[in-house]
Formats: sequence, C-alpha cells, structure tokens
Amino acid sequence: TRKESSAASDVYKRQLLDTLKANQERCVGMAANMIGQAVRIIAVDNGGEYLLMYDPEILKREGAYEAEESCLSLEGTRKVTRYKKIKVRYRNEAFQTRIKTFQDFTAQIIQHKCDHLEGKII
Repeated sequence: TRKESSAASDVYKRQLLDTLKANQERCVGMAANMIGQAVRIIAVDNGGEYLLMYDPEILKREGAYEAEESCLSLEGTRKVTRYKKIKVRYRNEAFQTRIKTFQDFTAQIIQHKCDHLEGKII
C-alpha cells in the first residue's frame, strides 16, 4: 500500500542521511545500494544542504571533462568522464516529479551516485 511504501521510504531516507552525515568528512553523497538497500535513492550535498532524489535519471549532459574521483567503495582515486552541466528527472521527498539542471560539483556528485545505482563503481 501507499502507506507501507512511504514508511519504507522513510527508513531508507533516514539510513542514507545518517550514513552520509557519519561520513561527512570524506563523503558528499550516498546511494541506497551502497548501504545494502535495493532501491533507487541518492542523497547528495547540494551546497551545504542534503538533497534526496528518488529514481533519478540523467536526461541531458553538457560539457564533458575528465575528473579524478575517490569513493568510499574503493581505495585511491580513479579518472572518469563527467559533465559540467546535467538535467535530471527525479522524485522529491513528497514523490513529486521534478526536472532540474545541476552544474559543477553538485552535477559531478549526482553523476557519481547515479553510476552506483547502475552498478558502476569508478
């Protein structure tokens, strides 16, 4: 039911945010599958505020560049292609569909976390 789905979502949300906050010294985003949850939710640091995205999908990418990233899942850093500007469709905490453009570091974090949801680790 909708109520059960919402309750489960609240649990995943709390686990994601708690884990992200516990690792805030070395982590700026978290995907639910990184903490053992098989749901498509990410949490990212969006300029000092945490943004939760349910079922994020990158619709458009602009401005490819090479980045060097680290990850809680791996030792060291890896080179990866990212995009300076992305357009993302996602559902917010009220499960309303949103389409928003992100740039720079926030865009990079979202791309990294969406990769996790797709089973890609840098």
